[in-house]
Amino acid sequence: MIKKFAVGIGIAGVMLPALANDGIAGVSAGGIVFGKTEAIAMKKEVLNVSHQQISVDYEFLNESAQDVEETIVFPLPAYPVMSLPYDSYYGQPSGFSIRVDGQPVSFTTRLVALHNSKDVTLELKKIGLSELQMAYNPHFAHSEKPVAESSVPPLTPAQEQKLTKAGLIGQHDDGERGPLWQVQVNYVWKQRFPVNKVVRVHHAYRPFTDGGPGATYIDGDFAKTYCADKDFFGAYNKLKNRLGEGAIAVQKVGYILKTGNTWKRGIEDFTLNVIKGTPDELVSLCFPGTFKKIDSRTYQVRLRNFQPVDDLQVYFGNISSGSGMNTGVMPVLGKTAVPSTNGTTR
Repeated sequence: MIKKFAVGIGIAGVMLPALANDGIAGVSAGGIVFGKTEAIAMKKEVLNVSHQQISVDYEFLNESAQDVEETIVFPLPAYPVMSLPYDSYYGQPSGFSIRVDGQPVSFTTRLVALHNSKDVTLELKKIGLSELQMAYNPHFAHSEKPVAESSVPPLTPAQEQKLTKAGLIGQHDDGERGPLWQVQVNYVWKQRFPVNKVVRVHHAYRPFTDGGPGATYIDGDFAKTYCADKDFFGAYNKLKNRLGEGAIAVQKVGYILKTGNTWKRGIEDFTLNVIKGTPDELVSLCFPGTFKKIDSRTYQVRLRNFQPVDDLQVYFGNISSGSGMNTGVMPVLGKTAVPSTNGTTR
């Protein structure tokens, strides 16, 4: 169990293992297929997670007898293509950058459409949908970089009929009828790994978040999703009593960890730092190991030979009202992002 470190500030008990990130993969007309390398070892990973920024640093080592070039994929959490009451993720995060040995690296954006965890990208293409039609969510008309709905070709009656027959269009929980698939954005690039040379890769971006002011309750799945224990609920209830009718501002951050298992032996030396915006935030997540308090805002866990089997979900409660929501922008599809001098992409 992870014990509570201070009154009103808790990290919940741990039951479910989790992990994540860059992965070895093959990219073809059939989509992205993750594999496993027996040549490249992930010697070290340091993952820093907050609701304001995610950054990750890797150290890779080619343990084979010759240089290796691999296709690397950084997957983002999937988002729904139709606005629902609790949409969480949208498109591409802002400020994403890749640096290898300190130098910026360009990457290509690739789209995968998913329905019930099944890749339906080719099926949608056969019905005649473009990637723009697959990826568009009405939210993008009002986002940081708005996309006019009129610029997205509407579905034809024949396409709607085929999509309905395939179970890809239907009625949502809110009674609205529309697409049922999700879209996952993947950043892809080629990486060379020289023999016996440590290659250092760094990512940073502003994460997608879900929550915001008005999150005044915790649903029945909360304890399971975030491993919330009685100490967390005690701190949460004290905060609720103090606020009275006021809402607890919340942001939830997701991070895909399972792809870390594509590297030889998983992750040999793994560090997770969970960083609060202010000392009085509430934090809850599922993760193995024992967290150590590093300072008033940072909790850290280190694991050896970590084999990721699940993804990471982190709850941040009682956040500053000025933190804002992070919902990303419309994916730039099929294009290579060019790094700028400050490490972001354009």
